[in-house]
Amino acid sequence: MPFTQSDAPARPGRAPGSIDYRFARRQVLRRVRAGELQRSEVCDAQRELLRVAEHYSQRATTPCPVCGESELRIVRYVFGPRLPAGGRAVASRAELRKLAAGRSGLRCYTVEVCLGCRWNHLVEVVPLASSSDPEPVAPARSRPRSSS
Repeated sequence: MPFTQSDAPARPGRAPGSIDYRFARRQVLRRVRAGELQRSEVCDAQRELLRVAEHYSQRATTPCPVCGESELRIVRYVFGPRLPAGGRAVASRAELRKLAAGRSGLRCYTVEVCLGCRWNHLVEVVPLASSSDPEPVAPARSRPRSSS
């Protein structure tokens, strides 16, 4: 049985191939608040991720969903052909556009990281379009939505 693509339009602002992890994030936060998961199980950012979050990221406009402090940062990594195996951290949309210029096959991973409690969660994965594509694609938002 073949799977056909729906005739329904995609969510506005999202590119084909985008993956949004807000639902998974809400589930993890619900389990932490219900006591099913310990805070130490979800607040486990590695040192390198914390370093990148401290020096090469954007401040989120919302507080950390776990500790409530305003040390939440948005980190973006780009992976693809001819990039380092660990990806490349980018700090701005201008840098994303420059990196995508003339290239294809790049994907941007957006992660929220709290410098206070070490919470971290993958927010979304978005394909980046090259400058030769008619509509360049970049992560649609610079901040995570509320956790409820």
